[in-house]
Amino acid sequence: MKEQNNRNESMIEGRNAVLEAFRSGKTVDKLYILDGCQDGPVRTIVREAKKRDTILNFVTKERLDQLSETKKHQGVIAMTAAYEYSDIEEMFALAEKKGEDPFLILLDNIEDPHNLGAIIRTANLAGAHGVIIPKRRAAGLTATVSKTSAGALNYTPVAKVTNLAKTMEELKGRGLWFVCADMDGDAMYDVNLKGPIGLVIGNEGEGVSRLVRETCDFTASIPMRGEIDSLNASVAAGVLAYEIVRQRTR
Repeated sequence: MKEQNNRNESMIEGRNAVLEAFRSGKTVDKLYILDGCQDGPVRTIVREAKKRDTILNFVTKERLDQLSETKKHQGVIAMTAAYEYSDIEEMFALAEKKGEDPFLILLDNIEDPHNLGAIIRTANLAGAHGVIIPKRRAAGLTATVSKTSAGALNYTPVAKVTNLAKTMEELKGRGLWFVCADMDGDAMYDVNLKGPIGLVIGNEGEGVSRLVRETCDFTASIPMRGEIDSLNASVAAGVLAYEIVRQRTR
């Protein structure tokens, strides 16, 4: 499991420790709670989690024991972000500071932390002003993501949103238009990728989800000449990001 791979850096166990994490303002991505446990401290933790829109998972004792490192979880384990999330306003401020049109990368259902880290690295090198990820069905800012980003996480803002499609609609109102990677789309060389833009990347298995794809203004495909028909998500993000760079700097 991803949580186990990163647990030394991103897991908090025990009722008091988890409650204190919430009260101190620490970002908690996911909360695992013993199913059926309804005592006072646990209800308080659940209430704090709901205030912050933390993802709640009610699981068996066996599952908690599997995740636990201390074996003293008291029915509660929190998965926390290794880095603090930014907000979208920081991305617009960064673009304005550089005197550039906003260039954002949005990730739909990227669950592999190595892919997320690699995309953040590419975003930084390609001059993107930020990366936006959804709260559900997505990797968070774990230690593995930080390591794979090769330091880019210190410079490239990453925001987490509840609803990706709704966020895109709001950003359209601020002048952005969106292009998603899709093998059935127009060749990327034929799509105008200049101006304020959001590049949307889905995972290898399912691609961009239907609602998010329908919210995009254009679809762009990467020309392929081999026998297989798909690229790793981070590679696809890199190819399209640098087509945006090429068009912006022509």
